[in-house]
Amino acid sequence: MFSSSLIRRIIVMNVLLLTLGIGFFAAFHHKRDQQNMIELTTQGAEILMATIENAIFNSKCKGDAERLQKTLQFISQSPNLLGVRIFDPEEGRIINSSFDSEIDQPVSPQDLEVYTSGRTSGLIKGDQEEVLSIVKPIKARELCKECHGASAGVLGVLNLEYSMHETNARLASSSRCFSMSMVFITVLLSIGVAVILMRFVRKPIQVISDRMARVEAGDLKVRMVPKHHDEIAFLMRSFNSMVEKLETAKHELEAYHFSQMEQADRLASIGEMATGMAHEIKNPLAGISGAVTVLADDLAKDDPRRQVVQDILAQIARLNKTATDLLNFGRPGSPQCDFVDVNDVVKQTLFFVAQHPEAKNIHQITELTRDLPPVWADRKQIQQVLLNIIINALQSMPNGGSLTVQTELTREHDERRYVRIQIVDTGSGIPVETLDKIFTPFYTTKNRGTGLGLAICKQLVKQNDGHISVLSSPDEGTSFAISLPVADLPQIEQSQHEDAHE
Repeated sequence: MFSSSLIRRIIVMNVLLLTLGIGFFAAFHHKRDQQNMIELTTQGAEILMATIENAIFNSKCKGDAERLQKTLQFISQSPNLLGVRIFDPEEGRIINSSFDSEIDQPVSPQDLEVYTSGRTSGLIKGDQEEVLSIVKPIKARELCKECHGASAGVLGVLNLEYSMHETNARLASSSRCFSMSMVFITVLLSIGVAVILMRFVRKPIQVISDRMARVEAGDLKVRMVPKHHDEIAFLMRSFNSMVEKLETAKHELEAYHFSQMEQADRLASIGEMATGMAHEIKNPLAGISGAVTVLADDLAKDDPRRQVVQDILAQIARLNKTATDLLNFGRPGSPQCDFVDVNDVVKQTLFFVAQHPEAKNIHQITELTRDLPPVWADRKQIQQVLLNIIINALQSMPNGGSLTVQTELTREHDERRYVRIQIVDTGSGIPVETLDKIFTPFYTTKNRGTGLGLAICKQLVKQNDGHISVLSSPDEGTSFAISLPVADLPQIEQSQHEDAHE
């Protein structure tokens, strides 16, 4: 578990960054110390070379070559000085040297290259050790011009070779000490970072993870107590707030579910009772209607009692419709689905509505989108829904108004394609406080009616895999939207397959 943890990755990254940083700094430190050592050695050599140069001029002026040779040999006795020589830069030949065997021999190409490149010193890689070669041209003085002529410039090049063995040993010792110090600091910082992360990050994260697992399992009593005032503590407090809200929402949902279950149970009981009552009412009504019709046939056409009979028959028809609504709500029939052209259903429904007495003063506007794909629905049920909603719209405009029916193809939140039917009126509208109750069974704002019309509409639309919604503003009108899913290819193929087997 630790191998894949965030703490491990942070520690490894910390060690890598420290190692890279320290390695770069160590290399820079080594290079700088080496350069300082060379500069110090060169400065000391310059003082020594000035002394040798004076000794050379004194010996040359007095013609005492033996004294010059002894001077060079004496100076070369320094433990770090490997040799002192004077060479001719043009011929590349050693004129004087602390070693007799080097006189009249060619000078080393490395020493000559240091001079010709214009440098005063340079490191030479030898077979056994590294050597610092220092050169200085010996320029002619006024006294030298008597022997060498007025055009004499550089009489020779003084060359000293220093061993870098002791210098490199010091540098290596310094680098080892520096590296050990850096390794110790790296280990110390890594351990410190690891302890801090384990103590203040990993452990609180494990606590949060455990509490979240308990919440996921359904325990909403879980809480965390922050011990510090950092980001982890803020996260814990946010977790506590979230769990409290979840617990409150859970109680609200449970209460709402319980009330819905009670309401569903009551509605089921009412539905069963309403169905039974509807059956008991419809049969006597049919008998009463037949008997009244027979009695009416015995009355003369100008008999005033015929109007009373017509009123009785109208009331019987109203009672029969109420009983039919109760039956439809209590025991809705299964939809007989087929491929339905929504525009055709809308046109047919509007034709029936045009014959309604309340449609005389209503201006109808029809906006149907062409070439709509078919929907998979029960044609009669969809027509019943449209007829019910449009009649309600007409009744909301007793003094006239405008009725708009639109169809369109939409793609809604579930990414499915729907054919939407929108019915908009300019009637009195629905009060805000009752808008969420209009689909409740037996709820009505009319003096006459059962309150089952819109409840049956919603039930039928749901049976056809659609949904219905409403928007309304008092004194501005109401808009109903019915969305039915477009018949897709698998449904068509399945229907053809079933028809073939039938």
